[in-house]
Amino acid sequence: MRTRYDFDNQVVLITGAGSGFGKLAAERFAAAGARLALCDIDGKAVEVVARQLEAAGATVVVSACDVGDPEQVAAFFAAVDARFDRLDVAINNAGVSHAKLRLHETDLAMWERVMGANLRGVYLCLQQELARMVERSSGAILNVSSAAGILGAPFLSLYSASKHGVIGLTKSAALEYGRKGIRVNALCPAFTLTPLVQASLDAAGGKSRTNLEVGNPMRRLGEMEEVVQAMLWACCDDNSFMNGAVIPVDGGLAAG
Repeated sequence: MRTRYDFDNQVVLITGAGSGFGKLAAERFAAAGARLALCDIDGKAVEVVARQLEAAGATVVVSACDVGDPEQVAAFFAAVDARFDRLDVAINNAGVSHAKLRLHETDLAMWERVMGANLRGVYLCLQQELARMVERSSGAILNVSSAAGILGAPFLSLYSASKHGVIGLTKSAALEYGRKGIRVNALCPAFTLTPLVQASLDAAGGKSRTNLEVGNPMRRLGEMEEVVQAMLWACCDDNSFMNGAVIPVDGGLAAG
């Protein structure tokens, strides 16, 4: 039986809400009563999500936003301010990966793209979120890192580096803002069956999925619902003393 969460009337901001974890999180937070601020670099995709949620009765502010672009981030948060009087929860979920390459085969353009979305994007959004939460001396922020932010990730070195950086920002912010009543934590999923991962596995054939499953202590990949339920738990008011935590949702991968 799934846990019932209460985010009634809280304002929940989710980046990367056009698909995958972000889309499902928007649906689950809306079902729990939250008012939503959603953005995604794919403006059309996140607009579709917003319209579906509004049709079901949710209040939503939506924007196309590249989280690595300071001007677009500032415009998104200005739109949130214009609609809502506060910010209670923020989930910094937007991010990108890259082709599997050895480190010496990567280039600076790839580095800039991955760091821009995954690390600069979290940094820019954190600045905006913390400034607003400090005014009310309360709030919960969840940064989506990765199992690759805890462990090394062969052939995904740039992605891994960016996600390690997210954990560094998370821990530092938790130490700085805990006394202000703001909790900052990081969620670290392993390979999960998002639409993007599923498409990649389908393109690679059955062997790729089998290899990933065999490498996990639970001998399977994660489900999106498992990750999103962890998001709800990490951000809920009942979970009021967890701050600076790095939360693996990985079937035990990081325990090895």
